[in-house]
Amino acid sequence: MLLASAAFAAAFAVPAQAQEDSLQTKQQEKENQLSIGISFLSHGETRNGGVEDNENENRFGADATSNDKAHFLMSRTRLSVGYQKTGLEAKVAAQHSGIWGQKGQGTLNLYEAWAKMSMTNGLFAQVGRIALAYDDERIIGPNDWAMAGKSHDVLRLGYEGKNHKLHAILAYNQNAENVTGGTYYADGAQPYKTMHMGWYHYDLPAHHFGASLLFMNVGMQGGEKDGHGNNRPRTIYQRLFGGYLSYLPDKFQAEASYYRQNGKHESGIPIRAWMASIVANWQPHLQWNVQAGYDFLSGDKFFAVPADGQIGMVQHTKIRGFSPVYGSHHKFYGMMDFFYVSSFLYGFTPGLQNLYAGLDYKPVKDLKFSLRYHYLATATDLDAIDRTLGHDVDIEASYAIMKEARLSLGFSYMKGTESMERLKRADSEGRLKWGWFSLVVNPNVFKIKW
Repeated sequence: MLLASAAFAAAFAVPAQAQEDSLQTKQQEKENQLSIGISFLSHGETRNGGVEDNENENRFGADATSNDKAHFLMSRTRLSVGYQKTGLEAKVAAQHSGIWGQKGQGTLNLYEAWAKMSMTNGLFAQVGRIALAYDDERIIGPNDWAMAGKSHDVLRLGYEGKNHKLHAILAYNQNAENVTGGTYYADGAQPYKTMHMGWYHYDLPAHHFGASLLFMNVGMQGGEKDGHGNNRPRTIYQRLFGGYLSYLPDKFQAEASYYRQNGKHESGIPIRAWMASIVANWQPHLQWNVQAGYDFLSGDKFFAVPADGQIGMVQHTKIRGFSPVYGSHHKFYGMMDFFYVSSFLYGFTPGLQNLYAGLDYKPVKDLKFSLRYHYLATATDLDAIDRTLGHDVDIEASYAIMKEARLSLGFSYMKGTESMERLKRADSEGRLKWGWFSLVVNPNVFKIKW
C-alpha cells in the first residue's frame, strides 16, 4: 500500500515540477515590455494685474498699467512610448502645446527621447533628451507647470547602489551642423552652451534621512559671432555648488538646502551669489498637514533704475543676484510666478526673501485643500525704496476624479507695495489677482510583454 501511494505521488509530482519549470521559463522569456501613454493637460487662467505689464509700458510709458482682465485657455498633449528589457530602457515622448485659438496651431516638439543601458553592478549610461529632476527640483527640474516643460540634451553616466547614487551629466549644444562658423551658440533649444554636472546622494532609509551634493559648471556664450576673427566668441563659465538635506519620517518632515554661485556673467562681471532654504512639515492627523519655511536668495546691492524710470549708471563690480538656474520655480516663490519666472525691471536682481506658512486638509481620500501665505521682500537694502514687496495668499483645491484624472482649482491674491510696482511694473493699486483651473488626464493606453 505504501509503495502504491509513493508511485501515485511520483507520477503526479514530475508533471507538477515540469509545469513549474515551464512557467518560470515563460516568465523569463517575456522580458520585453512595451507601453504607450497619453497625457492631456487643459489649463485656464484669468489674470488681473498679474506679471509686469510690458506691453502697456512700451505703448504708454513706464508708469502705465492696464486694469483689463485677461482670460485664456491652454492645452498640452504628450504621447509617450516606452520600451524595457533587462539592461535596456528607452523612451520617446512627443509634445504639442498652445493657446486655444492660437494662430499657427501652437508648438510641436520632441519632449523626451533617450536610451538607457544598465549593468547588474549598478552602473548605467543614458543618452538623449531627458527631463532631469534632482532633489526638491529647486536647481534643476522639469518645471512641469509650464506648458512646454523643460528637458535637456545630455549624456548621463552613473552608479546607483543600495545607499549611494552618483551621477555625472555632460552637455554640448550647437545651432547647426557647421562646416564654418566656429562654436558660436545663441538662440538654440537650450539657454546654455555647455554643462558639466555632478550629483551624489546618500540615503539612510531606516532613519528617513537623505543628503545630496551638487556641482554644476555651465558654459554660456560670450562675445560676438564674426567670420573675420574680430570680437571672437568665447565660452564664459558659471559654477554652482551646494547641498540638500532631507529628514522625512511620517509625522514630522524637514528639508534644507544651501548653494553658492561663482564664475562670471556673460558680460564678464564676476558672480558672487548664494541661497539658503529650510522648510518643515508637521502632520498631527492623517487629514491635516502644517507647513512653514523660509528662502533667502542673495541680490545686488545697488538699485540701477532711478525713480524716474530711466536706466541708472551704477556700475556693478560683482553680481550678487542668485539664479536658481533650471529649477521648477513655480513650486517655491508663490503661485503667481512673479519671481524667477519673470525678471525684475531692466534685469535688476535685488534677491528675494520668502517667508511662508501653509495648511493642507484632506476631508476624504481623493480631495485636498491647500492654503499658503507668503511674505515677500528683497534680500538687499535699496536706496529710497522699502524691502517689502508684498503679501501673497494662494488657495488650491484638488480632486482625483479617477486614478488617471485629476482636477485642480486655484486662486491667488497679492497685496503688493510701492516697491513691487517700481521693481516689477505690477498693478499700480497693489492688488493683484489670479485664478486658474487645471485638468490632467494620464491614461496608460497600452502595455504588452513578450
